[in-house]
Amino acid sequence: MHLLYFGWVRQKIGRAGEALEPPPGVADVAQLIAWLKTRGSGYAEALRDISALRVAVNQELAELGASVAQGDEIALFPPMTGG
Repeated sequence: MHLLYFGWVRQKIGRAGEALEPPPGVADVAQLIAWLKTRGSGYAEALRDISALRVAVNQELAELGASVAQGDEIALFPPMTGG
């Protein structure tokens, strides 16, 4: 699974992306975020308020219940504003 981080999510985690293999049982976005929070204080801080996050799975906006699988690209980013 390839994860990409943007905006303040990237700043708090300290990297732009990484390849990870979540443990068995991580089947949706919410479970993935819950697992990522356990990876360290930067992750916990960046992902503390999931209502302030947007997620894309394979470059399509996704909800917390969206399925994830090995080989997927998951992007986590703050909400964007138009202008």
